Amino acid sequence: MSRPLPSASRDRKRLRAAALLAALLSLSACEGRETPPGPNEPCVGAACGPQQPPDTALEGSVRIAAFNVQRLFDTVCDSDACGGSNYEALPTPSEFGLQADRLASAISRLNADVVLLAEVETQASLDALTSRLPRFGYSELGETGAAASVDVAVLSVHPITDVRGHRERTLWRPDGSATRFSRELLEVHLDVDGKKVIVFSAHFRSKSNDDAGRRFAEAVAARDIVAGAAQAAPDALVVLGGDLNDVPGSEPITALERDDALLRVSSDRPASETWTYTYHGDHQAIDHLYLARGGGSYVPGSFRTARDPRGGYGGSDHAAVYADFLPAP
Repeated sequence: MSRPLPSASRDRKRLRAAALLAALLSLSACEGRETPPGPNEPCVGAACGPQQPPDTALEGSVRIAAFNVQRLFDTVCDSDACGGSNYEALPTPSEFGLQADRLASAISRLNADVVLLAEVETQASLDALTSRLPRFGYSELGETGAAASVDVAVLSVHPITDVRGHRERTLWRPDGSATRFSRELLEVHLDVDGKKVIVFSAHFRSKSNDDAGRRFAEAVAARDIVAGAAQAAPDALVVLGGDLNDVPGSEPITALERDDALLRVSSDRPASETWTYTYHGDHQAIDHLYLARGGGSYVPGSFRTARDPRGGYGGSDHAAVYADFLPAP
């Protein structure tokens, strides 16, 4: 069953986040923060893929993007083991501000209406982005409550009408053992000019110290939850996106696409254009967007990746992905 995302989890660090953000903005003004970088030079060659999205999209469409921003840690140590080789990074205020500048500039260039984010540590991290992206008047963090967690989030230019979380749902690995989502599976309902849009921001189990059974269980459950949301709201456009940490043809991605309930919208693009991550020289498509069958549609051919010449985007080691969708009439 889905559950409302606890207000305590959403609000737990807001007071601290507000104070931290104010301090950072003040420090930036005093120090004279560097100007955010402009668009990167285009990458040449088919392997690079398109770099910049079109300035305009089909009238009435909604552009939805997914982007793993890569470890957007704030300047407060929550785990008592920070910096150096520790998992939790501890940037200086200046370093944090520069990272937020670069990411915000990259997000802005996507020209998206909704952005599904991964690896955002806290509300302070999310606020650092939204303060630089005034077009996105609405946002939500899928905070797990753990120290130094890298969480999912949603940015939207359209009003948020409902938020649900699914992390407490029991999942089952193929061997019969129980688990749950690695991060929150964040469900956000939007009012897009009077039409209902539901987005799911996901970040499945990584392959570092791999637990493939858990990632498979996440895919099976996510498929059921997203398809169920589309069935419960047949007039809604329902989209799942994020860093799913596996490639087309793998067991988790195949499970997600079972019975064609979800359409991987990159499937109409050549593989040379859909990769989002490089591992030991191997280009891998691990960041995805899915449309649930039902209300709304995908604009054919609109899926794109956005990446810098070295393969990532905006300072992240992941490319961003985006596509255009049409809500149901």
